[in-house]
Amino acid sequence: MVFSILNQSELCEYYNLNENPGINQRVKIREDKFAFLDEEKIQIQLISFKDDNQIHVTFYLPQIHCSSCLYLLENIHQLEEGIVSSRVHFTRKEVDLVFQRSKTSLRKVAERLTSIGYEPYISLNDLKEKRPAIDKSMIYQIGIAGFCFGNIMLMSFPEYLGIDTSEIGLRNIFRWANLGLAMPVLLYSALPFYTSSWKSLKHKFLNIDTPIALAILITFIRSAYEIISGTGGGYLDSMTGIVFFMLAGRIIQDKTYRQLSFERDYNSYFPIAVSILKNEKEFHTTLPEIKPGDTLLIHNSELIPADGILTKGKAFIDYSFVTGESLPVLKDVGELVYAGGKQTEGNIEILVVKEVTQSYLTKLWNRDEFKNGNQEKSISFVHLLSRYFTYIVLSIAIATAVYWQINDNSKVWVSVTAVFIIACPCALLLSNSFTNGNILRILSRNHFFLRNAQTIEDIAKTTHIVFDKTGTLTTTQQHDIKYEGKTLTLYQHKQIAALASYSSHPLSKALAKHLLTENNIDVSGFKETTGHGIEGFVNNDLIKIGSGEFVASKSAPIIGTSIFVSIENKYYGKFLFNNHYRDAIPALINKLKREYSLSVISGDNESEKNNLTKLLGKKATLLFHQKPEDKLLYIKRLQKKGEKVMMIGDGLNDAGALQQSDVGVVVAEQSNNFTPACDAIIEEKQLSKLTRFIYLCKANNNIVKASFVLSIAYNIVGVAFAVQGLLSPLVAAILMPSSSLSILLITFGSSSLLARRMKL
Repeated sequence: MVFSILNQSELCEYYNLNENPGINQRVKIREDKFAFLDEEKIQIQLISFKDDNQIHVTFYLPQIHCSSCLYLLENIHQLEEGIVSSRVHFTRKEVDLVFQRSKTSLRKVAERLTSIGYEPYISLNDLKEKRPAIDKSMIYQIGIAGFCFGNIMLMSFPEYLGIDTSEIGLRNIFRWANLGLAMPVLLYSALPFYTSSWKSLKHKFLNIDTPIALAILITFIRSAYEIISGTGGGYLDSMTGIVFFMLAGRIIQDKTYRQLSFERDYNSYFPIAVSILKNEKEFHTTLPEIKPGDTLLIHNSELIPADGILTKGKAFIDYSFVTGESLPVLKDVGELVYAGGKQTEGNIEILVVKEVTQSYLTKLWNRDEFKNGNQEKSISFVHLLSRYFTYIVLSIAIATAVYWQINDNSKVWVSVTAVFIIACPCALLLSNSFTNGNILRILSRNHFFLRNAQTIEDIAKTTHIVFDKTGTLTTTQQHDIKYEGKTLTLYQHKQIAALASYSSHPLSKALAKHLLTENNIDVSGFKETTGHGIEGFVNNDLIKIGSGEFVASKSAPIIGTSIFVSIENKYYGKFLFNNHYRDAIPALINKLKREYSLSVISGDNESEKNNLTKLLGKKATLLFHQKPEDKLLYIKRLQKKGEKVMMIGDGLNDAGALQQSDVGVVVAEQSNNFTPACDAIIEEKQLSKLTRFIYLCKANNNIVKASFVLSIAYNIVGVAFAVQGLLSPLVAAILMPSSSLSILLITFGSSSLLARRMKL
């Protein structure tokens, strides 16, 4: 059934993937089974995002169990018209789907998944309820294989010890009993290997299960011939042992993978703070502490972290992070707004109606669309090797069989079977995933969150580090602010504070905090020009704050870091800021400048040039008065010179530069400045550890290479013994999964030990 669907849709590459392709039985769907998904109340509980064009939903599919399932589900858009995209989270057994409302529905999508064998598990009573256990068929298979293997070993003792001719009748009884015990193992326990191998052979492709299936069949056929002809006892102990230990290895390997799960959980430490209103006062809180019923204050250009109802303000939501559409959507008071949107028109208040789904923000962050994709994806030599691995193994087995047939035919079956079993690329393929996954976990534990495993390699290749100044090198929490100009009244202070509170820029936030008193002044007609300033009507008075060029004129005097003020287009004065560099910055810069080229690009004036020159050294590049587009162009120029650039900014005016850079790092402080354009988020308190993080990423590449060498060496040594007939199939069946497990534990252990030595 699956083949017919895939063949019609030209998706037969499904069968070229590694082991145990997905569910292949038709599920008959009752017509009304998913009728409840047509009800809007139920849809609201399930969907992550909805607008006039798209619906985003996540389904739990307990049937997912291999990369062939992943391939089929991520190409389901070719099976169901209207599905735009799908992304599978393998270890969580979840699929994120985006579909068009005009072409399909939530019910039809669920029915399509069920029709191809992946029925969504939907618990509406409690969405956090424990999910059903995974398919335990392999447990039953290994149970039968273990029972038969143990009894065959027991009844083979006469063969092992030697018997008298007077006991021939008893010997034959044991041999035929062994053959009977071997049948369930052959016909049931070994099914996963046959199924995977047969589907690959049908499409002229040999996967890694093919040698194992051949070893099982050859050993059984040879053993059955010897028992039936009375010429020997065969190798049924080896055959059943092969199946038992191979299944045991897979189960243990899967169990280990689950225990060392590297799915990143941001529920306790995602570095985003959001403003919450309690008793008309603003407090900063972390996302896990937000509950339904809380009122959130979303400032201009901040991301909405949770689904809620708009209760105050004019919402002009940019959902480009969610849908890719750049045109903002207007929302009125009382309408529902979704997590992932960015507010673009002043401050709004939202009443939270759904638990904060940080995993949804994580999904946005992990989307590849937010990177330019200007780097060519390299194909690992490991995958190239695995593609031809089975052909190499078959060639060695044939050569071994020919050699021993000529020289000593008694060793043919033992040596050929051992070659088939001992050679396996599993450890080679998994070592990279395990090492990278453990590094991601270690870095996340230290509040340095990477977009994906590829970022580890990109960090290791960095040659040039570019810093933003305000909010990155300097802290937004400490400023000495002094006003120079015409005297401002208390009421004007309140007006300026009200306007500044609508800005996302760190200096504006600091000014609002500095001037803040009880403030109920309305701001209308708000407009912020990124990199320049903000303007708006504050109780009908037009007020501008920002750069001298924006507020006054190009000839306005510039001394230090300043915010200029005009009221009704009349220049009043400026607020002077003295920067406070983060405590960790001097030591960090001293370490970085020994190995990397450094640059600072800032939208501020040159007042800090002398301090920065002393801090970074004369070789560093310092650029001031840089607009967001200037920062992006500077990154491009460095890349054209062959530099691998790491951009470290605050994520506010640096989105373009962060996206263009090879590695974009956002420094998170007391602000909801999360941006999907970055590759990494680092808490400002962890900046002092940046050099250790980079070193760990470099060491990670060496660990992966070492694990590759160990895995290849194992295969070479194992095959060398096998072709000489010095390795029994039973021992090979034990060693093969053991080697995979040992490689995985070595990579995991070495990266963990290194992190511990580095105090991470």
